[in-house]
Amino acid sequence: MAKSRAKKIIQVPMEDDLLKYIDKTAGAVAESRAAFIREACRQRLKSLEARELDRRYVEGYRRKPEDTAWAEIGARLLSSVLPREKW
Repeated sequence: MAKSRAKKIIQVPMEDDLLKYIDKTAGAVAESRAAFIREACRQRLKSLEARELDRRYVEGYRRKPEDTAWAEIGARLLSSVLPREKW
């Protein structure tokens, strides 16, 4: 069983129509408003982290591009493996 962590209560100003939409949707998925908002925040943070990792990945390859020999080896390996895959 997961340990319960202490939670802080915060106030977040929100437009009435957004709050109504959150309440409606949270009710439809049988979650409390707070649980729905917490999960939305987690998803947003995860999305931002993924975007940053992608940016760093691209930046790294721009600084030091992959040797074309590696790309050719990868293509040959895939061409031998993919035909055997059951799609």
